[in-house]
Amino acid sequence: MVSQGLYELQLTTDGPATTGAEVTIMASLVADDNGSLALPTSTHLYRFHWIHTPLLLTGKADEAFSSTIRVVGSVPGDFPISVWVTAADCGMCQPVARSLLVLPITEFLVGNLVVTQNTSLPWPSSYLTKTVLKVSFLLHDPSNFFKNASFLYSWDFGDGTQMVTRDGTVYYNYSIIGSFTVKVKVVAGWEQVTPDAGKGILQKTGDFSASLKLQETLRGIQVFGPNLIQTFQKMVVTLNFLGSPPLNVCWRLKPECLPLEEGECHPVSVDSTAYNLTHIFRDPGDYCFSIQAENVISKTHQYHKIQVADFDFFPMSDKNPEPPTGVRCCCQMCCGPFLLETQSEYLEVVRENHGLLPPLYKSVKTYTV
Repeated sequence: MVSQGLYELQLTTDGPATTGAEVTIMASLVADDNGSLALPTSTHLYRFHWIHTPLLLTGKADEAFSSTIRVVGSVPGDFPISVWVTAADCGMCQPVARSLLVLPITEFLVGNLVVTQNTSLPWPSSYLTKTVLKVSFLLHDPSNFFKNASFLYSWDFGDGTQMVTRDGTVYYNYSIIGSFTVKVKVVAGWEQVTPDAGKGILQKTGDFSASLKLQETLRGIQVFGPNLIQTFQKMVVTLNFLGSPPLNVCWRLKPECLPLEEGECHPVSVDSTAYNLTHIFRDPGDYCFSIQAENVISKTHQYHKIQVADFDFFPMSDKNPEPPTGVRCCCQMCCGPFLLETQSEYLEVVRENHGLLPPLYKSVKTYTV
């Protein structure tokens, strides 16, 4: 006699299914304990016991260490199916192994909407813009229940485009980036003849959808910023990315414009198409910003040269610009407005600012000989 707990029952099914379709469930007796045990050589040791009500049993087949049943559900719901194994000569003995599964039955069609593209992206549900997408509805019908049905598909691509086809596969090209939901309503109809109602048309429907994230190749980086700056002046450089976020951006200052090596700088996550980087130069010289960016599709590099001049060597005219018109300057110091209307006003200003200067006009002495 085989001891209880040394084996387990593995259940597999081709469900879920629609009402009226046949579902297959298989129970297999396998050795437990990570395969260290072997099944007995005798093929007549076990008996499989099933409970499947209220599902209708349409077939049953037993093998040496497995048992398969086929059932049909007439109403929708989630139905538990249990099975246990006993010794063949002792149906009332303790089970060698037991198992349970819940089988979903629905009144609607069962299937999946599958989206594929020639270019594979590393993120789930991510696809390229301006590249053809293949969208297919795959009907789940292992018992060939819909072999005589005709199908109609109503498509909505989430960008305002709709179409109706009799084919379960369509091809579509999104021209813009963004997140979209493609939907399809499937209608299956077939003719059925019954003794009571005679000939009639039966119909089942189903609504299916798939989420899409349309990405764009990173075509380049636009750099906007100064090419000449002085030391200790804050510099701002704006990066515009020609591609869709999110992006990993990395930059480093180098003496020459050379690509970034592996691990040379730490990437920053950017969730938009623009990014500002700031820097303050402490030493004069020629520098180059080496910039790298990548999204889930591609990566690109860009460079930006900049010359940094020492503050002390900037021309005097840059430090002390010419005074505005009407301002009198002497010895690099502005002395005030010089737009006086009359000679008396001018003399008054001179007296106030140069009190020790002699009068502008001297009296002329007259001598009589």
